[in-house]
Amino acid sequence: MTAPAPAGDELVQILATLANPHRLRVLATLARERNYVSRLARELDISRALLQVHLRKLEAAGLVSANLELSPDGKAMKFYEVVPFQFHLTPETVANAARTLTPPEKGSTL
Repeated sequence: MTAPAPAGDELVQILATLANPHRLRVLATLARERNYVSRLARELDISRALLQVHLRKLEAAGLVSANLELSPDGKAMKFYEVVPFQFHLTPETVANAARTLTPPEKGSTL
């Protein structure tokens, strides 16, 4: 069964999230296997603080999920994994999404 195409605002959020090279690398790494923050930061050679920013954006866009787990020594570890997704962009799906966009506020420069 094919998932419904995302509405306009959701599509904008997803595309904006994927437009960042760090987030693409995070997503690609998590596509291979779920991982916890410290190990993922080492693997990607970025700071945990920067990684957390990107993970929050990926999670807000519905592209990854997180679970808090206890290690054998009792340490809390936050594991992230990719949420299965598939988007098929065509001129028609973009046009349909555009019709559902939240109208810009008056005086907005967008």
